[in-house]
Amino acid sequence: MKLFKLSMLVLAISIFTIGCNSQPDKKTEMEPTLTTEPIIAKVDMASIKAEIQGLESDWAAADNARNANAVAAFYSDDAISLSNNAPMTVGKAAIQKETEENLAKKPQGETVAYETLEVFGDGNTVTEIGKAISKDASGKVIRTGKYMAVWEKRDGKYICIRDIYNSDAAAK
Repeated sequence: MKLFKLSMLVLAISIFTIGCNSQPDKKTEMEPTLTTEPIIAKVDMASIKAEIQGLESDWAAADNARNANAVAAFYSDDAISLSNNAPMTVGKAAIQKETEENLAKKPQGETVAYETLEVFGDGNTVTEIGKAISKDASGKVIRTGKYMAVWEKRDGKYICIRDIYNSDAAAK
């Protein structure tokens, strides 16, 4: 019996000693767990592409109506345009002036249509790649071209801050 009591005493002291010397597992503490990966919101590029295409359709309508003010409204005040066979145009006022000059040279009945082929970006700043098709009054394609436009969301709507475009080579 003495041996049993002595064994129980040694066991109790051992358990007490181990319990006092061990530190709590940090994972079992009630602290919030922080993730190391940033949370990135998914951008609906299909929706943005549709929105940009809508802007391009409105832009073509303004161009076809020969309304330089309406065309210039698509640009930010600090926009830069890199036109085909022309120097860089800086600022909305200069872009509007260039647009007025180009529309004055445009033959009667000529129309243009823009097609958004691709968009990419973070949703706030979006780069668009597109193509343009110009037709004469009879509907015959007289010129095709391509463009890139950088759109930035300002005050809840996209506005063009940079663009570059040029015509395709004439068919031989």
